Amino acid sequence: MPRKSFADESRVALVRRARRINRELALFYPDAHCELDFTNPLELLVATILSAQTTDVRVNLVTPTLFAKYRTAEDYASADRTELETIIQSTGFYRAKTTSLIKLGQELCERFGGEVPNRLKDMVTLPGVGRKTANVVLGNAFGVPGITVDTHFGRLARRFGWTRSEDPVKVEQEVGSLIQKSEWTMLSHRLIWHGRRICHSRRPACGACPIARLCPSFGLGPTDPKTASKLVKMTPAVDEA
Repeated sequence: MPRKSFADESRVALVRRARRINRELALFYPDAHCELDFTNPLELLVATILSAQTTDVRVNLVTPTLFAKYRTAEDYASADRTELETIIQSTGFYRAKTTSLIKLGQELCERFGGEVPNRLKDMVTLPGVGRKTANVVLGNAFGVPGITVDTHFGRLARRFGWTRSEDPVKVEQEVGSLIQKSEWTMLSHRLIWHGRRICHSRRPACGACPIARLCPSFGLGPTDPKTASKLVKMTPAVDEA
């Protein structure tokens, strides 16, 4: 069956297609959510910092022990470096992450009364916290809409033709102009889930994709449904960037 061309798509058509993709992914991933385990903003902030260059699965194996020992910002501020490094070592880059967590605790105590701030402009001033991390925490711990541009989100946004930019801030802005603000946090979860499960970086499972007809990049991976279905990882134990 001939594929629709998106080459001459108008701005209005682009917005409509982007919102339809979001709606259809919502139906396909009704349980999409943050895959880091947490019970409060501090735990999510710490888990997100630890998730850099590793998987959510790995972080979730470490955080039960970590959160049992370090419950407050003050606990991190006064942490013994060797003990903290030992607990988080398996997440990789543990020395740098330990430095970030200790400094994070100190900054939270000195500037925010030991509490995680709920404003983007404040959060990005904290050690180890950029816009991506801040938006994860704001969206999932505080209910403040935010777009989380990780490697999956950026890749899919470009494949969908929503942006051409490699700059995460520009991607965030351009995608944000297409999708209702109230949907930003859930859109982030849906694209990240889709990127981890079907729209992989090397061999996307195009023939098993629920939004194939809406995607300008259809054909980057196998289009045969049987072949593509073998690439699907609905519960990925190992993340793929």
